[in-house]
Amino acid sequence: MRAQTKIAVLAGLIAAACIPAVVSAQTASNHLGALEEQAQASWRESMAHIATPSEGCFEATYPSVIWHQAACHEVTPRVAPVPRFRLFNNGAAQTAGNGNDYTIQTTSLITQAVGSFPSVTGVTSESGVGVAAYGGGGILGANEYSLQINSSFDDTTSACKSHSGCTVWQQFVYAPDYEVQGQAAVFMQYWLIGYGGTTCPSGFGSDGEGDCYKNSAAATAPDVPATQLANVKLTGSVTAGGNDTVVFTNGTKAYTSSGKDSVLLLAQVWKVGEFNVVGNAGGSEAKFNSGSSITVKLAVTDGSTAVPSCVANSGSTGESNNLNLGSCTKAGGSTPYIQFTESN
Repeated sequence: MRAQTKIAVLAGLIAAACIPAVVSAQTASNHLGALEEQAQASWRESMAHIATPSEGCFEATYPSVIWHQAACHEVTPRVAPVPRFRLFNNGAAQTAGNGNDYTIQTTSLITQAVGSFPSVTGVTSESGVGVAAYGGGGILGANEYSLQINSSFDDTTSACKSHSGCTVWQQFVYAPDYEVQGQAAVFMQYWLIGYGGTTCPSGFGSDGEGDCYKNSAAATAPDVPATQLANVKLTGSVTAGGNDTVVFTNGTKAYTSSGKDSVLLLAQVWKVGEFNVVGNAGGSEAKFNSGSSITVKLAVTDGSTAVPSCVANSGSTGESNNLNLGSCTKAGGSTPYIQFTESN
């Protein structure tokens, strides 16, 4: 055998011997990657349940589970907010939002609701677009959307101050560019629906339709592209006699803002929850590219393991998206939940 041939054969044998080592290294790397992904997912779940040390705004960074105080700021919406009941579509449209949405309904009081997107496929773009029925308003353009956990507005508390027909409505919100371009706001919005009269309680503004609303202080978070919805989670919590809290997590970061439950006293009546990705204020629509499919999950803590109800055509937000609702599934256990797919 010629020397060159021997060298070639020897090189081939060495390469072949190295293949198992390379494959093993790749397998180990993939395994570690999967473990790290699971660890981050567990961390995000933990941060949704860890209370902040006081009222205000806080941040946390993986793997730490300690909240660090951050600056809060007052948010003045660039566009007036709109609840769905003004133009409730009674489920006539197939796309989600503006009343045509699934809600979780429980028989015991909800203390926490966690919204997530277990599966997001085919999403390459999203734009906020105006809806003619609402005057074409909203924060519009590429990657303009909001994540909302909403209560219903079928219940009243003493926050209504005995105004006949008044009900309370609370939203837990993540909204890109809500006040400042390039920055997202994490906050709660409080409503006194049907408060009536010409004067709202101190700190509340009027929508000109007999309703009063105001925002909590907001935590500042990054704008997250809609293509990365699978990485985010939104949580709303209420505590009777304590603070209500909204938590937004994205990858390895968590952001939260909290305020007194006494603003609306939601903890006394919360049994209905809505979660989805919709337009960013003003009754706008989150328009996803054709071929998008998103699985939406809303899990709650209500002191029960009972299977909740999944009720169609019962959402409360005025914003919407352009995705068609699929069927809804539900399950009981330590964190009862509903889950559904929406696609186009």
